[in-house]
Amino acid sequence: MRIPQLLIEATFAKLAISTEPAQLEITQPPAEITIEQPKPELEISVNRPRLTIDQSQAWAEVNLKHVFRLIEDAAKEGYETWLDYVATVSMQGDELMKIENGGDVIAEQAQANSESPPLEFNIVFVPSPFSVKIDYEPGKLIMDWKIHQPLIDVKPHPPIIHYKQGAVHIDVAQRNSLHIDVVT
Repeated sequence: MRIPQLLIEATFAKLAISTEPAQLEITQPPAEITIEQPKPELEISVNRPRLTIDQSQAWAEVNLKHVFRLIEDAAKEGYETWLDYVATVSMQGDELMKIENGGDVIAEQAQANSESPPLEFNIVFVPSPFSVKIDYEPGKLIMDWKIHQPLIDVKPHPPIIHYKQGAVHIDVAQRNSLHIDVVT
């Protein structure tokens, strides 16, 4: 005996998928930059050094004096000699006024007036040490800088973007089916 059989044939659906990739283009134009650096300013001032050497005392000690100083010294010496003479004459006059007190005043005055004073001598370094006066004032250099900041100007440009959207296409490549047969 034959039993009827069912013969089932099934096919599944198939999908076809295709894609178009997206495209992205980015270009970045360079920025425009201008830089300007102003020149610095420099001011220099100088106080010059000063060296002063005064050797007039050394020259005077070796008797090499300027004519004005010679005249001044001679006048001063003459005045002092005159003052000494006036003092001596005044003192001798006072002694003569008191001659009645006794003593040999006239002889003593004659002897004092006729004798010159004793000569004095000594060893002296000519010119004397430190007779040359030296004075030094150091100089000074003053530098004044004026520095200016750089002038920077930047003009940025935005990026240029081109975008093409991608796509996904889905199609049915094969439809599903069910086929049933009875086989006896």
